Amino acid sequence: MALFQCNTCGASKEVETGIVEVCANCGSAKVVNLTVQAEQIAKANDAFRAAIICGGHPTYKGRVVCSQGVAAEGPEFMTMAQLQVAGFADFNKDNDPHGDHSMASVQVCGKTVWWKFDLYDESYEFGADDPLDDDSTRRVLTLLFPNEY
Repeated sequence: MALFQCNTCGASKEVETGIVEVCANCGSAKVVNLTVQAEQIAKANDAFRAAIICGGHPTYKGRVVCSQGVAAEGPEFMTMAQLQVAGFADFNKDNDPHGDHSMASVQVCGKTVWWKFDLYDESYEFGADDPLDDDSTRRVLTLLFPNEY
């Protein structure tokens, strides 16, 4: 089963087999396989997270930021949170419904810390035009407490 979405009109279609090449709604050829896209984004997000403890990833560029609440816990807490986030691998349908590994939570010193990805353009002003274009997509990994969301 695969989910396809038209980037022109936003219509979506789920198919069991085959490929949707043209949108049945508007005729556009700008159709994306969201299932494959989510898998590829998940792979990139995982690689980016794993690399935050060693200075960053050479292909997947971006930043790690902490909310004011997380930062107020101090540098040791922030380091432990980053280590927990970097090693997180317990994804399932409940905490990753889109399959892109873009958000989850970890426990740090008995406190729940959420982490989430946002994908931006090179200038960090707008959303990524093509989240699979590694040259122009920038990841922002935010660590925050649930009450700060």
